[in-house]
Amino acid sequence: MAKKSVISRVSDVDIKLLDIFRTVVDCGGFTAAEFELNIGRSTISKHISDLETRVGMKLCHRGPAGFSLTSDGEQVLIAAEDLFIAIDRFQDQIDEAHSRLTGKLKIACLDHSSSNPSAKVFEAIGKFRDVAPGVTLDISLEPPNVIEQGVINGQFNVGIVPLHRQSAMLKYHELYTEDMRLYCGQGHPLFDNDEDHHDLHKLRRYSYAGLSFNSPNMAVHQKLKLRKSAFVQNEEALTLLVLSGRYLGFLPTHMAKPYEASGLVREVQNNTATYTSRISAIVRRSSSTGRRVSTFVNFLNSAHA
Repeated sequence: MAKKSVISRVSDVDIKLLDIFRTVVDCGGFTAAEFELNIGRSTISKHISDLETRVGMKLCHRGPAGFSLTSDGEQVLIAAEDLFIAIDRFQDQIDEAHSRLTGKLKIACLDHSSSNPSAKVFEAIGKFRDVAPGVTLDISLEPPNVIEQGVINGQFNVGIVPLHRQSAMLKYHELYTEDMRLYCGQGHPLFDNDEDHHDLHKLRRYSYAGLSFNSPNMAVHQKLKLRKSAFVQNEEALTLLVLSGRYLGFLPTHMAKPYEASGLVREVQNNTATYTSRISAIVRRSSSTGRRVSTFVNFLNSAHA
């Protein structure tokens, strides 16, 4: 490929392409980068080809022999890292230039973050608001996989997710835990069964509902080999399926408690059908997270200390 760059000034598009390139390198190839970027290999390949056209160089080898950088690709990667460090430094200096924090802080949480008595996210929000009244909060509820990708690509500044498969592109701050138990709803064949322990082989006969993405929930389902018959994106939808009386499903004990008190669900007793989710705050791994992010994360850590 002829070395004839068409870049006269670095644009937002170039920064996006360089970020994708850096992610592919960090992941060791297109296949592994699919999870991090949440886009298909063909789309990733097109983005890399677009970047190669923009810089006028062949950046990597991809094919049956595997993924590897060219010498030009190594140089572009070094330059990209310098660029992202400079961008982070610029953003941090702008923050520091203000005597008071301003702008927007984008936070993404898993659903039911407010109902767990161990979760003190609300306390961190309150303290952050006291010291940064000029910052606009933008809070959304998303599935953990969407949150992780959103923090990586800059859509969110801070995420709160169950700790599972950790990404090298994220920093993790463990906050609190969720106790997860297996439940069935009124009308399920096991609902009126008073056995103290249900054999795992028997549990595999019944339809099971679980999360549709990589998570502690999916890992436990695969370990126990339960018969997955329904897929959901969040625990609210999972609760609906359990309440239907047609599915077994793992719910946080704090979520199930009011339904148990109303006689709508009951725990299915099995020593192996239980797990604990460790809930963590995540931020993008970079040289600087900025004052808004670091201040909020500090309040999260102190609230859950």
